[in-house]
Amino acid sequence: MDTILRPATTADIPALAALGRDSFVAKFGDLYRAEDLATFLEDTHGEAAVAAELANPARLYRLAERGGRLVGYCKLAISSTLGEHARGARPIEIKQLYTAPDATGGGLGGLFMAWVLEEAALRQADEIQLSVYSDNADAQRFYARHGFGKVADIHFWVGEKRDDEFLFARMV
Repeated sequence: MDTILRPATTADIPALAALGRDSFVAKFGDLYRAEDLATFLEDTHGEAAVAAELANPARLYRLAERGGRLVGYCKLAISSTLGEHARGARPIEIKQLYTAPDATGGGLGGLFMAWVLEEAALRQADEIQLSVYSDNADAQRFYARHGFGKVADIHFWVGEKRDDEFLFARMV
């Protein structure tokens, strides 16, 4: 089945919110207290949160569809929120690269990474940064295959739980 990559529109908000929630819960849901997870999901993947991010001119989305179904998305911050760790002068950040649980490993990551590199060149970025969970070895291997390496130890909070994360980056 062919994959179509396209920009997001406001009509995509419900599907983006659902995919974000489903993907996060499938991979990380068992790590958190139910109340912390529920608040995080609403604050990050609720329709209002997705609508605000989509309306933010400093964010870019690329969606992947197969058979008319949303199977993944990538969200970029045009100016990295991890800039204090930057080696470059114009870093951008991969904020989220999510796939539907049944689409993981199906080549979407490579398609999104090609888009990220195109956007980095278009915007004259000199570094691409991202945060990856310290125990997510699969994601770390994926990013390493695309030229990223660990730059720093950072943290990510979901409610009262602090996750150890790695800042991965690559120069472009």
